[in-house]
Amino acid sequence: MFWFARRSYTIIKHSSSPYSTLVSDGKHCKNIVSIQYLHSLLRRNESNPRIIHQLHSHFTTSGLLLLHQKQNSGKLFLFNTLLRCYSLGETPLRAYFLYDQLQQLHFLSDHKQRLPPFDSFTYLFLLKASSNPRFRLLLLGIGLHGLTLKLGFEFHVYVQTALVGMYLVGGNRVDAYKVFDEMPERNQVTWNVMITGLTNLGEFGKALCFLEKMPNRTVVSWTTVIDGYARVNKPKEAILLFSRMVACDAINPNEITILAILPAVWNLGDQRMCESVHAYVRKRRFVPCDIRVTNSLIDAYAKCGCIKSALKFFMEIPNERKNLVSWTTMISAFAMHGMGKEAVSMFKDMERLGLKPNRVTMISVLNACSHGGLADEEFLEFFNKMVSKYKITPDVKHYGCLVDMLRRKGRLEEAEKIALEIPIDQKVVVWRMLLGACSVYDDPEMAERVTRKLMELEKSHGGDYVLMSNVFCSTGRFTDAQRFRKLMDVRGVAKLPGHSQLT
Repeated sequence: MFWFARRSYTIIKHSSSPYSTLVSDGKHCKNIVSIQYLHSLLRRNESNPRIIHQLHSHFTTSGLLLLHQKQNSGKLFLFNTLLRCYSLGETPLRAYFLYDQLQQLHFLSDHKQRLPPFDSFTYLFLLKASSNPRFRLLLLGIGLHGLTLKLGFEFHVYVQTALVGMYLVGGNRVDAYKVFDEMPERNQVTWNVMITGLTNLGEFGKALCFLEKMPNRTVVSWTTVIDGYARVNKPKEAILLFSRMVACDAINPNEITILAILPAVWNLGDQRMCESVHAYVRKRRFVPCDIRVTNSLIDAYAKCGCIKSALKFFMEIPNERKNLVSWTTMISAFAMHGMGKEAVSMFKDMERLGLKPNRVTMISVLNACSHGGLADEEFLEFFNKMVSKYKITPDVKHYGCLVDMLRRKGRLEEAEKIALEIPIDQKVVVWRMLLGACSVYDDPEMAERVTRKLMELEKSHGGDYVLMSNVFCSTGRFTDAQRFRKLMDVRGVAKLPGHSQLT
């Protein structure tokens, strides 16, 4: 594998790009000014794989990756920066290829066969590459753990912290605890890595335990756990932690904390809590500074059932500050409340300001037309405008809005025809929507056809069997209803019971 990596770098051709002239002169590149300039190039283009690979090729041919025991600090600085770009980028495996390539170049040039003068940052970035979510290299990371111990990094807080993070990303809590417990020194980053890793694994109790033990808790530590609880639909726990952070630790929330707590607020539907958060946000002057907080507050008011407060807050924001997300959020809020005409008016205002909708905006306005009971012509006007004017290819959600509009009008045959013509495989939701319409309009024949389509796509959804059985019962076909109930038992399908948040 590493031989392939070394060969892959040697076949990179010089380009006529302006970057090729920056390192074409080997002598010029060896001075510290050029190295600093190349370092800045790497940092500015770290998300551009093409430029990163091209610079890597130039570094190799210019001798900038040859490290010597003396006067190597500038080159190692450059090498580590390149390593960082790979480890955090789309191709983390290239970080290991680069490390192996440099080892080979070093041993070929150093006749005394001394170890390359890598430092802690080298191994820190290699461990980051091992835990990159795009392409996890946990086996290589475990091997690297042994190497760092041999090289004397067992007491280095940054390297050990990266090891803790790597093991948690791989779900290996035992080794993560072991590394954490054996660390002679831990900083705030170490504690936060442990808390974040456990939260991502759903180990909220253990994450909370580490939070309690943390010597100097920070807003980052609290926000991580609050966000974790909010994401798994435990809003009461999230709000309780938020209150403890402010009242007990006297820590002021930042913008990220507000973004984490607002989903918990609207999950509970607590309008007073939403108003309290809004007041705090105004006091801390987050609203003029961060449009993300502004948009989240509009969304929270709407989901708490207070569309008037959402609209009032939206209108207070100057148009030059509103972005596409702001307009889409308000259109979606109107759709949620069945206010189709207001949503359409808002969409037209957005168009007049020159903003171009994306596919999420179009889903919102199509939903508004469907739920608001607007005329078919108005819905189709927006659907056609999306395709012809804005060049947005409809996906299953857009077609779902179209089928939903037709089923609400009782035009089931047209809805079935469109569902059959949808050029997308993932259309279970569309068929399920149509089956619900068959239940409302007592159409067992169409319901059977739709159910057959659903069975082809997904046989394990208990709600489909129950709904089909109910359609048969409503039309007096009790034998067929019983047949579907037995089919559920034969296939081992169970319907999940419904629940309500109202107490």
